[in-house]
Amino acid sequence: MPASSPYDVTIVGSGPNGLSAGIALAQQGLSVQILEAKSTIGGGTRTLELTEPGFHHDVCSAVHPTAAGSPFFSTLPLQEYGLEWVHPTHPVVHPLDGGEAFVASQSLEETLSRISSKEARLFKALFNPWVERWPDFSKEVFGTLRSPRHITLMMKFGLLAMQSAFSLSNKTFETEALKAYFAGQAAHSILPLQQAFTASFGLVLGTSVHAVGWPIARQGSQSIADALAGYFTSLGGIIHTQTEVQSVDDITSAVVLFDVTPLQIVQLCGKHLSPGYHKQLLNFSYGAGAFKIDYSLDEPIPWTNKEARKAGTLHLGGTLEEITASEQAVWDGKHPHNPYVLLSQPSVFDHTRAPEGKHTLWAYCHVPHGSTKDMSSVIEDQIERFAPGFKDIIRTKHSMNTADFQSYNANYIGGDINGGAQYVKQLIGRPVFAWNPYKIPGKSWYICSSSTPPGGGVHGMCGYNAAKSALHNEFGIRLV
Repeated sequence: MPASSPYDVTIVGSGPNGLSAGIALAQQGLSVQILEAKSTIGGGTRTLELTEPGFHHDVCSAVHPTAAGSPFFSTLPLQEYGLEWVHPTHPVVHPLDGGEAFVASQSLEETLSRISSKEARLFKALFNPWVERWPDFSKEVFGTLRSPRHITLMMKFGLLAMQSAFSLSNKTFETEALKAYFAGQAAHSILPLQQAFTASFGLVLGTSVHAVGWPIARQGSQSIADALAGYFTSLGGIIHTQTEVQSVDDITSAVVLFDVTPLQIVQLCGKHLSPGYHKQLLNFSYGAGAFKIDYSLDEPIPWTNKEARKAGTLHLGGTLEEITASEQAVWDGKHPHNPYVLLSQPSVFDHTRAPEGKHTLWAYCHVPHGSTKDMSSVIEDQIERFAPGFKDIIRTKHSMNTADFQSYNANYIGGDINGGAQYVKQLIGRPVFAWNPYKIPGKSWYICSSSTPPGGGVHGMCGYNAAKSALHNEFGIRLV
C-alpha cells in the first residue's frame, strides 16, 4: 500500500459499490481512500477496445436500468462529471419467430397501444402500481428489505414477487409474446424460472422500463465509474490503482469496507473472523456464469422485426417455455442448445462507440458455473434466428468465458457476475442471515459488494447501504 497518512476509512475495490461507499463516507467529511488492484477503476463498468481500434465495448455491464433508477445515484451530480444517459427509441424488444416481437417503450401508454385491450389491461395492472410509486418502490427494493417504510405497498408487491416467473407469466397473460417478454425480464436473475421469487426480477425490471428507462452511458459504461470517481475525488477522496491488498493486515485504517465477495473476505481476513462467521461465508453459494461476445460489425443488425432495429436491448430466447428450459439447463450444469441471449446494440444510439457507418454489438448467455465451453456458435445461431444475414456483417469478435470474467474481475467467481446466486435464501440472507448483513461481526469491517443487499446491478446501493451502517456504528452519524 502506498505510504500515506492514516485515513478514517479504507475501501478495497473501485467498482460502483466501492465508489458509492466512498462518496457516502466522504460526504460526511471523513478521509477515505480506495485501493484498486487493477490499473483502471470501474469493476463491472469498464469500456475497452476489445475487437479492433475505434470500436469501444463495455466489458461487462452495458445497459443501466438500475443505475438510472438508483435512489443514491439520483442524489449525485454525476452529469457534472461527464455522465450522460442515452435512451434508445425502445428500451427492450423481445423477438419471436416469424417476425413477431413484443416492443416495450418507455411510455407505458405507448407500449399498451400495441397490444389488445384485454392484454393491455392485464399488463397495466401488473406493472402500473409500481411505476406510479417508483420513488417509494425503488427505495424499498434497493434497500435491505429489513424494515420497509411502505408496508402496504411492499405487501402487495410481495404477494406477486414470491411466485415463480413461469407461474406468474402463465397465469397473467394469454399471448406467447407477453409471456415470453416477462420471462426475458425475469431471466436476468440467472435462476430457473420455476423457482419461487423469480417473479420479483421480472416485476422490478419490467417496472423500470417505464419508470426510468433502460439507458446506456454515452462513450461507454466507463463513464459511470469515471463520474463517480470524479465526484469522490472532488470531496477529497483518494484512489490508488495497481494496489492489490493481500491481507487486511496490510491496511492501517481502523474502518475498512470490502467491495469483494465472501470467498475473498475469507482469503483477506480469515484468521480474524469468528469460526461461525467464517463457516457461513464459506457456505455462500455462487451462481451460474456468463459467456460473452463483443462484435465489431460492418452495418446494423438486420432484425426481421423492424422495431427491433430501434431497440437498445433485446432478449433472444423465443417463448416462455424455451427460456425456462434454457435457464433450467444451465442450473443443471448443462449448456443449452438455444440459449437465452441478452443483447445490446449501443452504437445504434451512441455514435462514439464505433467508426462512422460501423457498429458494436454486446451479447452474452448464461452457462454453468466455471464453464470453459465456447458458446460463440450457439449465440450467433440464436441471433441469426431473428436476424437472418447477421453472420455476414461480422468484422471481428472478442469472447470471454467464465475464467476470463474472473480474471477480469476477481469478484466474478466462476463467471458469476451477480456476486452470488440470487435465489430466495440468498436474497434474504446475503451474504449471511443477519439484521445488519454488511457488518463483519466483532470488527470495524464491512462488506459493500453485490454479495450484500440488494444484490447485482450497477446501482451503488450495496456500497451506500454499507456506508450508512459504518457511519452509524463507527462514527455516530445516522443517515436518513
